[in-house]
Amino acid sequence: MTIDPADILNSILSSLERIDYIKPKEIPNIDLYMDQVTTFMEEHLKDSKRYPEDKILTKTMINNYAKNRLLPSPEKKKYSKEHMLLLIYIYYFKGLLSIGDIQSLLEPLTDKYFHAEDELTMQSIYEEVFSMEKSQVEKVKQDVIASYEAAAATFSDASEEEKQFLHIFSFICLLSFDVYVKKQVIEKLIDGLPKKETGKNSKK
Repeated sequence: MTIDPADILNSILSSLERIDYIKPKEIPNIDLYMDQVTTFMEEHLKDSKRYPEDKILTKTMINNYAKNRLLPSPEKKKYSKEHMLLLIYIYYFKGLLSIGDIQSLLEPLTDKYFHAEDELTMQSIYEEVFSMEKSQVEKVKQDVIASYEAAAATFSDASEEEKQFLHIFSFICLLSFDVYVKKQVIEKLIDGLPKKETGKNSKK
């Protein structure tokens, strides 16, 4: 997201308009080797990078996701479309949640729907969830506008030079508080998910 300091609000709103997600039809219907997976993700998510040199996904990341049980192991070193969908979820969640929380969230999804042949599949769930994206962007835009206007009304007694920084600082604080509160809610919801019984605690 590139923001023009001279026109911050319009620049942000314009950037939000360009937010998109990977459509399932864009994901190849053939299984991919790891190099093909990282190349695909890099090409389709490059606009979300903060800096050009940032990496969307690396081989080490994928191996760590499998090691931490966020991702089922590949079959004959190849990753299916369902693997790709899980990697997209992980990409978005990892900036907000811990590895443990992501595992708690994705494990029930993987256990029940990975390679499922029922009406509900990994792809149908992905499509349903991401279909809400456009309407959600509109809500986010309205929230951003409200926060921007509230921040712009602060520090009325400050000098013009001070106001420029203090208004941006206030704007960032308001946006950060929103993220903080929603993160707390997300963590409470994850903590309330049924825990998978393993080892000594599992029933025979």
